[in-house]
Amino acid sequence: MYQTTIRHLLVAAAFLAFTSAASAEQRGVTDSEIRIGQTMPYSGALSAYSALGKAEIAYFNRVNERGGINGRKIKLISLDDGYVPPRTVEQTRRLVESDEVALIFSSLGTAQNNAIAKYLQGKNVPQLFLASGASKFGDISQFPKALMGIQAPFRLEARLYAKHAVEKLGATKIAVLAQNDDFGRDYLAGLRDVLESRFEQVVTVATYEVTEPTIDSQVVRLKASGADVFLIAATPKFAAQAIRKTHEIGWKPTRFLSNVSIWISSVMEVAGLEAGIGIISTAFAKDPMDPTWSGDRGVKDWREFMAKYAPDGDIRDQNYVFGYNFAMALEHVLKAAGSDLSPENIHKQAYSIRDLELPMLLPGIKVNTAPNDHTPVKQMQFMRFDGKQWERFGEILTAN
Repeated sequence: MYQTTIRHLLVAAAFLAFTSAASAEQRGVTDSEIRIGQTMPYSGALSAYSALGKAEIAYFNRVNERGGINGRKIKLISLDDGYVPPRTVEQTRRLVESDEVALIFSSLGTAQNNAIAKYLQGKNVPQLFLASGASKFGDISQFPKALMGIQAPFRLEARLYAKHAVEKLGATKIAVLAQNDDFGRDYLAGLRDVLESRFEQVVTVATYEVTEPTIDSQVVRLKASGADVFLIAATPKFAAQAIRKTHEIGWKPTRFLSNVSIWISSVMEVAGLEAGIGIISTAFAKDPMDPTWSGDRGVKDWREFMAKYAPDGDIRDQNYVFGYNFAMALEHVLKAAGSDLSPENIHKQAYSIRDLELPMLLPGIKVNTAPNDHTPVKQMQFMRFDGKQWERFGEILTAN
């Protein structure tokens, strides 16, 4: 009996050691909580994007009120980086080394996510649903532990614009206003994919820095190129300026607008609603202001969510829709991970999403990932601004 008791004690000790080791591997996880972190531009020139983080915080407040995920509450620690990459690095180090988060979720910005990727890979911290459409983050050879967000990649979006401009509009010259970083360069790469050797003859480019006060001079220079198509690959402040300036100087090319700047309140109204009439962009999420969705269950649920959990949020700002989609996708991954919230299993579940339908994505657009596919969304639909709202046209397109 004494030997049997000793054996039982040894087995119990071994089990405790195993479970303690397993728990230690699950950084940021306790019996009652999962800590996740992100950085957002709550200040600075791109603070308009802060609505994304506010929506995600609100979503997980709802999740927690309903009991959490697999019995654990979600603690989302969202820090301000002002859209400045060195500050993103500083805040991310704090999240990993002080707050000990289980993963980084939906940090915003291309240069920002690029600045922290190698650090997070070295620390074995998942970098999930990045709030950037830069195609580089879908390149597994460069970013094996990153996963793009619930948005179509910029480069694929630009390919659709190029094909439409050339094949449907017969464009001969294309002017591009591009942010001077990987965000802007992705749009140029998409145009080059389609135009190939004709790129240099067809495309005129003017770039800007996010620290510049205005891009009026760039727009004037681009008008002088004689372009019949103008692609605005810009973030909200500069997109609004470009829209307003083209209107003021009487330049009337067909305008395409990056879908990161389609916001009615922070872009179109700032530019002047009349100035934006006819602009073409792309959509992959439902617009709650579109009468098409007045009876849609997903939109009704979103409006109820906004009324209760983000009552001060602007329902015209689709960043709140995007944040809702991003957070819902992460909820799916964490639910699938179950009790094993190790980085390895979180990655495994993030890279095995099959035909996930989110209620605020356009019908027919589904989220899919695989170990060799870290780009969850690849489909879009064209839309045109009518002076009051965006109207979708054509079929759902798969950009490739």
